[in-house]
Amino acid sequence: MARTSAGILLHRAAPGGTEVLIAHMGGPFWARKDAGAWSIPKGEYDPATEDPLSAARREFREELGIDPPPGPYRELGTFSYSSGKQVTVFAADGADFEASGLSFGVFALEWPPRSGRIQEFPEVDRVEWMPVDAARDKLVAGQRPALDGLGIA
Repeated sequence: MARTSAGILLHRAAPGGTEVLIAHMGGPFWARKDAGAWSIPKGEYDPATEDPLSAARREFREELGIDPPPGPYRELGTFSYSSGKQVTVFAADGADFEASGLSFGVFALEWPPRSGRIQEFPEVDRVEWMPVDAARDKLVAGQRPALDGLGIA
């Protein structure tokens, strides 16, 4: 069965056009990467026990350490990665959302590989508002179609 995840794509009007809030993935693999190394705040869930929007709201809180805006939310669709993993993305107006005071969630990883040493790394290491066109180049490929679902250039 394919792994499933859900996330929230916040957007806001800005002087230069629409901006979206995306997060740079944390950990040593992504540390020196930029293009294709950003993500919509999201995470995995079990569809048998949790609905996608509840999972997206929970994962937003876990990854960024702050509750997402109250909504309303609009489902942009479910998008498939080349690995077969699927992500359901919801959009919400983030005009009043302050991306400050964040406390990023962490994960454990053996690092360096085969060292036997377990280290903790942040799930994301920074979050930024950026124009949709810039975000398209930064997001992992499987999430880029969600930007089209916003209905914004």
